[in-house]
Amino acid sequence: MHVLTEIMFITIITFILVLSLLVFVHELGHFWVARKFGLKPKEFGFGFPPRAFGYYKNTEGKWKKVIGTKDPEDASDTIYSINWLPLGGFVNLEEDEDKGDDPNHFSNKPIYQRTLILIAGVSMNIILAAVLISVGYMIGLPQTISDLGTGAKVSDVKVQVLDVAKDSPAEAGGVEAGDVILSLNGIEIDGNQTIQDLSDQNVDNEVVYKIKRADKEIDLRMTPQIIEETGRGGIGVSIAETGIVRYSFFRAIWEGVRTTLIMTWIIIIAFYELIKGLVIGNGVSIEVGGPVRIAQITGDAVRMGFSYLINFSALLSINLAIINAFPFPALDGGRVVFLLVEKIQGHPVSKRIETAIHSIGFALLMVLIVLVTYQDIARFWQ
Repeated sequence: MHVLTEIMFITIITFILVLSLLVFVHELGHFWVARKFGLKPKEFGFGFPPRAFGYYKNTEGKWKKVIGTKDPEDASDTIYSINWLPLGGFVNLEEDEDKGDDPNHFSNKPIYQRTLILIAGVSMNIILAAVLISVGYMIGLPQTISDLGTGAKVSDVKVQVLDVAKDSPAEAGGVEAGDVILSLNGIEIDGNQTIQDLSDQNVDNEVVYKIKRADKEIDLRMTPQIIEETGRGGIGVSIAETGIVRYSFFRAIWEGVRTTLIMTWIIIIAFYELIKGLVIGNGVSIEVGGPVRIAQITGDAVRMGFSYLINFSALLSINLAIINAFPFPALDGGRVVFLLVEKIQGHPVSKRIETAIHSIGFALLMVLIVLVTYQDIARFWQ
């Protein structure tokens, strides 16, 4: 029980740290570009309000400390704060406040500048993913070894499950994506071909599969069948040879950027298929996870090793970027849509109407998060 509590504690702390990094970098993007365009955001803080304390420059140009939530009257620049809820950060651009003709207020900046400020958070999350993957390649990153760049050094090669088909022997037997296949009936696996050959030889015969899942080895009993798509024996899994891949310093940076772009495109296509399935009534074709599921995967990554945690954090950063780019109210993409409408009609949408639409969008997002979280908890409980 003590060990389980310790694992849960490490998982929760790591999840908070990863999420905080991704959100803080996102907000840092907004803040940095806003400053580049001459804005002085009211506040930029680590964590979410209420404010614990902060520092600011007064009208005399001296740094002063502020404690609590009350805004100082003599602040002439941004308040840099530490807040009580340690989840990422936030930047207050005072978008909804009327500052008259102040040229250094967000609402009075050219549309292209406001657009760049809004999409800066998305861009920073993509950049963070590229940095994480590049660092990962320098120390060794887990990936498939079928299409490697020049100069790759590979170690710890294994055969890993990428996907499990529905209503297959593998699904019934308890195989999960990410499992490593160690042996079949005691015969060690040294590649995809060995698994295929043994599956062909044991069609309709029960086989003992030794599986490594995270840090545990388990035996699963399954019966290979003729798979309709291939005409050969199998249990209904997609497999690939994976390993720890390393590159030299400069090559790692190049491969990190390339991998990030490829992953971003794959995730965009996945979201497109998800949305298309919902629109045409085919339902959700992929597993959707919320905060609980993400925390659970974070815990798995921690137990598997630091390189796996880097990989997952980069993937999460790309997902955060793409979701924020959606043209949905309350998200960065939704705010850009209002700027596009302003450009087309020649004047901004009423602040009252825009605020109401963003509020409705935010409420719908919260409902969605609650529903997905409930699904996560139900799955976890089962």
